[in-house]
Amino acid sequence: MSTLKEQLRTDLTAAMKARDELVKATLRMTLTAIGNAEVAGTQARELDDAEVVKVITKEAKKRAESAEAFAAAGREELAAQERAEGEVLARYLPTQLSDDELAVIARTAVDETTAELGEQPGPRQMGQVMKKATAAAAGRADGGRVAAAVKALLVG
Repeated sequence: MSTLKEQLRTDLTAAMKARDELVKATLRMTLTAIGNAEVAGTQARELDDAEVVKVITKEAKKRAESAEAFAAAGREELAAQERAEGEVLARYLPTQLSDDELAVIARTAVDETTAELGEQPGPRQMGQVMKKATAAAAGRADGGRVAAAVKALLVG
């Protein structure tokens, strides 16, 4: 079993003992999402830590989008609940890259693609550059932020 999944279960038990409803509900929901991912597909399997991080990232993104939607609809109490759940999930995610670190990764990806192609990549080669940049960011930056950094280098 993955160590991150074990940590989630341990923290869930601690939240139950402490009667922390927010953490308890959030971790239960996350463990359910992990369980669903494990049985999805043709054969059940155990997720490793990297796959568990992807599931947690997906759940955290759902919380951010829901909070935004609730805030736009004037339901601030529900938006606050979603933000609080997102903060609980953020504890289990790798620290996010700063804009400067992301710019360095994007520049490196552009340079590697330039070396492969023999010319400076343009907007048409964004997919090739994104593949390298996304792999280098490895879940430490949202795909939209990575795309914006790469696009700024290719277009500007």
